[in-house]
Amino acid sequence: MQKELNDLTINDLVNKIKEGSIDPYNILSRYCGYLKSGDNISTITIKQRVITVKNFFEYYDIDINPRKFKLKVRLPKSVRRNKEDLSKKDVIEILNNCSDIRLKTYVMLLAATGMCAVQALNIQIKDIDFENKPAIIYIRGENTKTKADRIIILTDEVTNQLNAWLKYKHRTRRVCYQDKDDTGSKKTITEYRTLNIQKNDLVFSVYKSDQAPDPKSLYTELSASFGKTLDRMGKGEREREDSNEKRRQITLHSFRRFVKSTISDLGYSDYSEWFIGHAGSTYYRKKESEKIEIFRKIEPYLTFLNVYQLERQGDDIQDKIEELEYLNQSLRERDKSKDDSISLLADQIVNLTERLKEIEQKQYQY
Repeated sequence: MQKELNDLTINDLVNKIKEGSIDPYNILSRYCGYLKSGDNISTITIKQRVITVKNFFEYYDIDINPRKFKLKVRLPKSVRRNKEDLSKKDVIEILNNCSDIRLKTYVMLLAATGMCAVQALNIQIKDIDFENKPAIIYIRGENTKTKADRIIILTDEVTNQLNAWLKYKHRTRRVCYQDKDDTGSKKTITEYRTLNIQKNDLVFSVYKSDQAPDPKSLYTELSASFGKTLDRMGKGEREREDSNEKRRQITLHSFRRFVKSTISDLGYSDYSEWFIGHAGSTYYRKKESEKIEIFRKIEPYLTFLNVYQLERQGDDIQDKIEELEYLNQSLRERDKSKDDSISLLADQIVNLTERLKEIEQKQYQY
């Protein structure tokens, strides 16, 4: 049968399946087994490829019964591995070890917003509103999983870092090149050029060419640089010792889990779903002013290198602690004063009761 299938074209295969001479479930099962025998093919990729062939058959009016498909085609099960947990200390250490300002800005943006890695690379300069307080990023619907426009609120630290990166990116720099004159001799020319800011430019693109920069190419470049940073820190462990496993325990997606966990642990679970762009509950609704108010409460926990702001936040917390301690002491003193008053009143009642008994006894004697 293998030889018979090898000699068939796609159209011949579809026609034979429609005629009933070839079982489509057998084709799907054998294709799944072929993919399993291959090297370096993940479980998710195998499932996607088999489902693609199944959808192809259905497109050509070949009925695939879901129950029969489940019984006859054994898709591999995905193994859920424990993901490395990131702490705020880990994020600070990674930021301090970033090799250049672009990577540092990119990692800080992910760690403070919980954005998807490629989604952050689709941001254009015009999408950032620095005039708003706090600054916001407008995410276009074509770059989101839910296909809905949304905004992301930025911490003051990330706002300053983005400003610093854009100023560095469009700085005046010296350019040297060789030019040939009419005689063919080469002459070295030195010029100072300033890159003009184009509102449609991607924030993290660095090279200017006739072709528009590809966010996926930017992701490949920054992901490789991030991996080298982890290796330099000694945090570049892989998920398994198996040579087929290339994914690291800490990835750019780990910052998304960090943001979700941090906000949820503060008691704002529904807000965390909205913050990272998940659909969340259909009943969760907040005014923009209320969202900003909640954001100001969680902002210190998403601030990493702004020492002044962290110290100021620490001073504010210390002042609140001292205020609460003073209030607690005042309440204790008030309670103690009330207890003394109640004790005194109880003694007076006892004295009055005894005097009343004495008066009644005297009345009986007369």
